[in-house]
Amino acid sequence: MYAVAGFRRYATYRQAMVAAIGTNTVFGFLRSAVMLAVAGAALAAGYDEPQILTFVWVGQGLIGVVLLWAPTDLADRIRSGDVVVDLLRPMALVWQQLATDLGRAAYALLTRFVGPIVVGAIAFDLHAPRRPATYALFAVSIVLATVVCFGCRYLVNAAAYWLLDARGPLMAWTLCSGLLGGLFFPIWFLPPVMAVAVVAGTPFPSIIQLPLDVLVERGSVTDQVTFVLVQAAWAVIMLALCVATQRQGERKLVVQGG
Repeated sequence: MYAVAGFRRYATYRQAMVAAIGTNTVFGFLRSAVMLAVAGAALAAGYDEPQILTFVWVGQGLIGVVLLWAPTDLADRIRSGDVVVDLLRPMALVWQQLATDLGRAAYALLTRFVGPIVVGAIAFDLHAPRRPATYALFAVSIVLATVVCFGCRYLVNAAAYWLLDARGPLMAWTLCSGLLGGLFFPIWFLPPVMAVAVVAGTPFPSIIQLPLDVLVERGSVTDQVTFVLVQAAWAVIMLALCVATQRQGERKLVVQGG
């Protein structure tokens, strides 16, 4: 029910969807120019030209699916006190929000994900996966990326239980998610030790970097499966943190008189 509601809600904003596709497409051309200037005709951190272009264009489409920039709906409801209504519903708030977000992601997958990729495929020679397993692994990777991103966004919004104004955490999330998530540049451009530490030690690469590595077939099939397992581990960790934070937030809300 909540997933269907999330799909229908975002399906009503058709003009916003078209504007988002246009914006992501423009930035796709800008990022392509930068990456081609960096990579040239040689391999860059293990990516050839079609792979790095695929990284850019699929990444532009993936932004809308995982919803990298955090909306403030939950933080606003916490600040106004309207979250009490959500807490009275039979399903726990974390799972309400997750189901709604998965519905939104399904709609974005059909629109915001496809649009930039089609334009990129027309303008450039993109990498087509050569392994049949890549398609299934990438599908699982997208779902896990959405869950991990949801968990991060939920925690940032839930900070409003204690801060009332979550703009500070939201700004920190925006910076870290782009810089450490692989949106601005592939994490593997960093020194190897630092790149591995970021991928294994933070959830951010599981949102953009690892799904794209799966798609462009960076490394062997074993490497692809490892990337997906890392995402799965972070998905479990983030959801557990969301549940624990929500419990503490509800106690805080009661103390405040909510």
